[in-house]
Amino acid sequence: MTTITEFIKQVRQEGAKVTWPTRKETGVSLLMVVIMVALMGMFFTGADLGIARIIKFILGV
Repeated sequence: MTTITEFIKQVRQEGAKVTWPTRKETGVSLLMVVIMVALMGMFFTGADLGIARIIKFILGV
């Protein structure tokens, strides 16, 4: 068993080993995520509308 102070010390040591992204890398990643979310939103909206039209056609509504 480790003490709480030893645990916190180990957590800090592990945190120091982490390679944090730069501001530019974070911005580029954010932009990519926003673009992909927009594209997927458009795709699924189109798919939903298309399926709805097919179902309305089949049911004769």
